[in-house]
Amino acid sequence: MSTELVVIGGGPAGYVAALRASQLGAKVTLVENRELGGTCLNRGCIPTKALLKSTEVYEIVKEASNFGVSADNAAIDFTSVINKKETIVKQLVAGVKHLLASSGVEVVKGSARFLNRNNIEITSSDKTHRLTAQKFIIATGSVPAALPIPGFDSDDVLTSDQALNLEHPPESMVIIGGGVIGVEFATIFQSVGTKVTIIEMMPQLIPTMDTEMAQLLERSLKKRGIGIYLNSRVESIEDEDGAKLIQFKDQTGKPSSISADKVLVSVGRKANTEGLGLENAGVKTDEKGDIQVNHFMETNIPNIYAAGDVTGGILLAHVAFEEGKAAAQNALGHKSKVDYRVVPNCIFTRPEIASVGLSEEEAQKAGYKIKVGRFPFRANGKALTMNEKEGFVKIVADTRYDEILCVHIIGPHASDLIHEGALAIKLEATLEEIVETIHAHPTLAETMVEAALDADNLALHIPGRKA
Repeated sequence: MSTELVVIGGGPAGYVAALRASQLGAKVTLVENRELGGTCLNRGCIPTKALLKSTEVYEIVKEASNFGVSADNAAIDFTSVINKKETIVKQLVAGVKHLLASSGVEVVKGSARFLNRNNIEITSSDKTHRLTAQKFIIATGSVPAALPIPGFDSDDVLTSDQALNLEHPPESMVIIGGGVIGVEFATIFQSVGTKVTIIEMMPQLIPTMDTEMAQLLERSLKKRGIGIYLNSRVESIEDEDGAKLIQFKDQTGKPSSISADKVLVSVGRKANTEGLGLENAGVKTDEKGDIQVNHFMETNIPNIYAAGDVTGGILLAHVAFEEGKAAAQNALGHKSKVDYRVVPNCIFTRPEIASVGLSEEEAQKAGYKIKVGRFPFRANGKALTMNEKEGFVKIVADTRYDEILCVHIIGPHASDLIHEGALAIKLEATLEEIVETIHAHPTLAETMVEAALDADNLALHIPGRKA
């Protein structure tokens, strides 16, 4: 068999690359050994957001009296929550399958292995065959990273994939790793009654996040009853009377321990390249195993490209979408780059967190002289009607041109609001241009205007501001 372009992997980078290549007129074959949609759709973004929405509704019902509504005896049916999640996933997987079929992309079920730079071997449950192609795009994604400590591979120590398939919420859970995955799962399980503790080896939750945001998130999670140990390193996981005993050193270096029914390990992800035969094609990887690519998503082999998590860059589905599209365009002769300056980062805790651009600390390290504006959601009318007053918007601009360098939001619908900040940075917008853009009232988006005004001490809805 032969084709013009083979895409290996049907996740966000892979299926978008296949769709874009088909749009450009290529004959495309996509090889996937699991479900279409990859980790994001089946074991990541979508399932977790489905669970988060169910638990959010549960919490709103419990707090219904704040809206003048009587809703006594609220309860959550975890089995129904899981079934709802599965229904959504199946619907979206079917949608991806339909998109590929209607675009003329041939989907082959099986595991691909390079024989050389122009040939792969595809192995399925009942047969093996070879496929020749002019160009390849590797988009095999990532898998949960292992934790190199005693007891990691024992029963009741879960990866994020396994945590999504629990039939019942455990009584208690320790989450090793306070990154995005860890804090989102902490939010989910705490909402359904699990006693949750996070152990993070760095000085703050989500180490790459703006410090102010991280501090408010920590306070918010603690207020919800989630235990948090920072600057703490897990030493081992042991069995103890049907539970797990997690031995760790706290921030003082003192040995400590905590017991839990389940342990969730969320210490990052690694490139999924096992069995891919990269060495047969001569494709280079770095010391971590990530496939090395240039700005055009090209590997060191001219006809082989890579996109998404497998390259070890920003491990976000929307980045994978853009990289997959760019890889397809470059493979077919249309030069394309991804603008990594304007990648929104969204964390779906409660309250939500979102950011785009540099952090305040990064802007200062880069040599910018900055001004910072903030505006709290507690002073926003729409947020008050929603009973979601926690958090604020933060805008950082340079003092020379008033150009917006970054936007950070913690509060209601942060993941939706952040795109105004992304567009502002993309267009090199100034504080004045945000201020002079009329925002509807009453909306959460009005906080963007007030934060931009506050950078010059001119916020209208904060008492005592004067230029």
